[in-house]
Amino acid sequence: MTLAKPGSGSQSRMDDKAHFKSRVIRDRATFAEEELGSSDVSDPAMVAAVETLLRGIGEDPHREGLQKTPERVVAALKFLTSGYRQSLEELLNSAIFDEGHDEMVLLRDVSLFSLCEHHLLPFIGKAHVAYIPKQKVVGLSKIARIVEMYSRRLQVQERLTRQIAEALMEVLDPYGVGVVIEATHMCMVMRGVQKAGSWTVTSSMVGVFQEDPRTREEFLSLIRHPSNF
Repeated sequence: MTLAKPGSGSQSRMDDKAHFKSRVIRDRATFAEEELGSSDVSDPAMVAAVETLLRGIGEDPHREGLQKTPERVVAALKFLTSGYRQSLEELLNSAIFDEGHDEMVLLRDVSLFSLCEHHLLPFIGKAHVAYIPKQKVVGLSKIARIVEMYSRRLQVQERLTRQIAEALMEVLDPYGVGVVIEATHMCMVMRGVQKAGSWTVTSSMVGVFQEDPRTREEFLSLIRHPSNF
């Protein structure tokens, strides 16, 4: 009977671990290309940071269920913060038209998803955006995209509301803009005070929406009216 050399079993286990780690790294590289696209391969520093966080909570980032989690987290964060890589000019793409219209334009119940900058937890809700044009109007989908662009950044709801209003004032120079956002914050639902069902409402009124109570009340009454859809 041939006896194994002393320590050969230990060496074999070390080789197996090295092979497993190498395979995990290759699998992660392949997954990153598929998940993020070949032109935006996952950032190694960000992946390493997620692995550190997993270890910090007592997990093993190399166990089967978590092998691709760091890349998924990085991909999700890049998507959820893609607003940093957008600009108003690119977003609007000249979709401003002289229609001779000077009555209120309202886009209501625009769904939004953002990340609270204090805890990196989501807040979810809807935006109501109105403006009174000085002849010039913007494509309706562009209003929704402006909401989306500023939502896909680390935010607080108060600033998000103001940024949407200021953006429309900048690109359209209308008589005024009104924005109301209603949202529920996971940092208040999942942790902290844990108050499920609570909503935060913020508003930003600029121009005639701030100066004229009748204009403001018309806007608020329209967003209170039940949706027909």
